[in-house]
Amino acid sequence: MKDISKELFVRAQGILPGGVNSPVRAFGAVGGTPVFITRGKNAYLYDVDGNEYLDFLASWGVLILGHAHPLVVEAIAATARDGISFGAATEREILLAEMLGDAVPLLDMVRMVNSGTEATMSALRLARAFTNRDLVVKFDGCYHGHNDSLLVQAGSGAATLGIPGSQGVPPSIAALTLSLPYNDIESLRMAFTHYGERIACVIVEPVAGNMGVVKATRDFLKATRELTKKSGALLIFDEVISGFRFLYGCYQSLVGIEPDLICLGKIIGGGLPVGAFGGKKEIMSMLAPLGGVYQAGTLSGNPLAVAAGIATLGVLKDCQYLYEDIERKTFGFCQSLLGLFAQKGIAVRINQASSMFTCFFTDSEVRDFVSAKRADKELYAKFFHALLDCGIYFPPAQFEAAFVSFAHQDKDFTLVLERIEKALRFF
Repeated sequence: MKDISKELFVRAQGILPGGVNSPVRAFGAVGGTPVFITRGKNAYLYDVDGNEYLDFLASWGVLILGHAHPLVVEAIAATARDGISFGAATEREILLAEMLGDAVPLLDMVRMVNSGTEATMSALRLARAFTNRDLVVKFDGCYHGHNDSLLVQAGSGAATLGIPGSQGVPPSIAALTLSLPYNDIESLRMAFTHYGERIACVIVEPVAGNMGVVKATRDFLKATRELTKKSGALLIFDEVISGFRFLYGCYQSLVGIEPDLICLGKIIGGGLPVGAFGGKKEIMSMLAPLGGVYQAGTLSGNPLAVAAGIATLGVLKDCQYLYEDIERKTFGFCQSLLGLFAQKGIAVRINQASSMFTCFFTDSEVRDFVSAKRADKELYAKFFHALLDCGIYFPPAQFEAAFVSFAHQDKDFTLVLERIEKALRFF
């Protein structure tokens, strides 16, 4: 049988670094050759070799409506007929920003960008300008994009400045970032004791998705709010993944904690490249052209991206009852998975947050990056390939989230559980 994916990967390695345009696509964490996708429909993906996969990646959480939703596709097509890009203002930009503001009341003003990375990068610059301070606090295992200030490993203890987490990040830049243990209130307090007058902001994923799914406790998030407010620092919630994933709005409303700025992406672009950040008017007014914080983008507010976002948010607003439905389906699926692993005597912890989840191959609770790293990555790789061989597409890395979309039907879960039960026979 011809393996077109393998041929394409060899070809790609000759022109793309590692054969990919984003590292995790290379299957480096699980081994093997990545599959090359030709199309997606509803909850399914199809590769160049004609294989069908029930998709639990959903373009890394972007496609909450599933693949090629007809209203989103039509919105993109209709917009494209009028023009793809103008480099000028359009009404659709206003419409999408207004929809975000209506769904998330603390967003007095919104700036559209092209990715989650741009959103967090710009929010940090804005926070530093507003506070006239230089230090940023982040948390181990939280990924906020690939900008220099946030590609930082943890130091040894709460009072240790960061060191670079990537080549090409100067130590002088990394030294402006404190990376602390997630869900550790005492470490956060110590950081503010040592550096409070220099801390410009704390940025946190209220539901982490890049050490696998790990929810912040409400007490931890409450402490971030109290400490930042007391010290005059800003609190930034990175809701690039969690925004519109749990409800029509942001996760911050579920925990009743109001940050100063929120970063968004993924779902709000309906599958096209998009990002946004926003918050209180007094802060956002510092952005150019109103203020002296420069941020710009030729394709920011791109007509196709905002059209896809408007269509997606329109469906989500009209079908808010489906959030409960996919949470129910995801919970039932995770419980059934736990039962299958128990039958095989395989130690697994499944962290679930509404319609996202991660299977950690460990027998201990996972509540931060240290405990996440105890999971058996080799066993996850074996599990991943067993699923791939039987037509199920999970995230190709232990420390990533799986996602359920509105397109997943009860019959899909029945099918996938039957396939997983067969796959586990080889464990």
